[in-house]
Amino acid sequence: MQTAADIVHNATKKLIELAVEGAKVFDLCVEGDKLIEQGTGAVYNKGGKGSKISKGLAFPTCISVNNCVSHFSPLASDQQSSLTLAKHDVVKVHLGAHIDGFASISAETVIVGATEQEPAAGRRADVVKAAWHAAELAQRLIKVDNKNWAVTEGVNKVAAAWDCKAVEGMLSCQHSKNVIDGKKRIILASAQEQRAGFDTVSFAEGEVYGVDILVSSSDDGKARVEETRTTIHQRASDVTYSLKMKTSRAVFSEVQKKAGAFPFNVRVLDDEKRARMGLQEAVQHGLVRPYEVLYTPANTFVAQFHFTIALLPGGPSLISHPPVWYKPELLKTEKELEDAELKETLAKKLRENKKNKKKRAKAEAESNGTAKEET
Repeated sequence: MQTAADIVHNATKKLIELAVEGAKVFDLCVEGDKLIEQGTGAVYNKGGKGSKISKGLAFPTCISVNNCVSHFSPLASDQQSSLTLAKHDVVKVHLGAHIDGFASISAETVIVGATEQEPAAGRRADVVKAAWHAAELAQRLIKVDNKNWAVTEGVNKVAAAWDCKAVEGMLSCQHSKNVIDGKKRIILASAQEQRAGFDTVSFAEGEVYGVDILVSSSDDGKARVEETRTTIHQRASDVTYSLKMKTSRAVFSEVQKKAGAFPFNVRVLDDEKRARMGLQEAVQHGLVRPYEVLYTPANTFVAQFHFTIALLPGGPSLISHPPVWYKPELLKTEKELEDAELKETLAKKLRENKKNKKKRAKAEAESNGTAKEET
């Protein structure tokens, strides 16, 4: 996973360099996918015959701008493929790589043209700062024996400090080999109706999670589908169905060969028109799941930070790299986090070093011994 994380980090660095005023979103998406394929293609090639390791994209590159929440990765034929970045745009860069089925997925947010001399301000700055702090808090709350609702509540509280909302219904999932949408999940939700029927789970040692933090400057955090065509899909591993149409069977076979269990962009399939036709039947019967492009209301902004984290015996370990672009000096906000308990949690290191851990354990043991003597 760490090699995959390094490849994602290098691709993200390059994309952020390219995410300047006038850059085409389509070109950035194509370049991101190319960088991931090149990076994964250059490693683990020395195995003998019959020992080929699967590797490549774990999530296609998405460049979602301003109030577009996620999953924007247009095809050349789409009307929106001509979209270019403008100064002050809030840009989410989201992509992932896997090696032997073990994925590292990452996302971060940049504001085009922001510098330390001319930092971003207003609601753009608020939403990015809120999302970054929420992601930092989530990293510290995903620990052995903690519940998923602790993360949900923590993100809501942090977002509120900047008068923002977590984007309703967004999921973070457990990872395992060839799985990025495992059964243990975290939901971003403030509405009780969205929580109804959602399982309470505890985090356990040895687990890996892909955590997607999305925060909106809108009043309610609700997102909706607009006219943008869906381009990203994923084969559903838990559904079986015999496709009736010859075209559908051919396209599904191509999907399995090129993407396996991971999400894919229609762009990677040989014939776009045939692919869209073949995917219709597969989607209709749940064999393939679409990643819809969602939006919050116009004139609002969404910021995203996605990280991959493992719960190891020595404590939580961040697999993905820290954000490339984010620095407090690039954002000028009038609001700050005031909650003392949240600030204390954020001040803690993600992983306690061994010496401090031993000292704390010794102190606790001595304290318990003293208490027993007194009784």
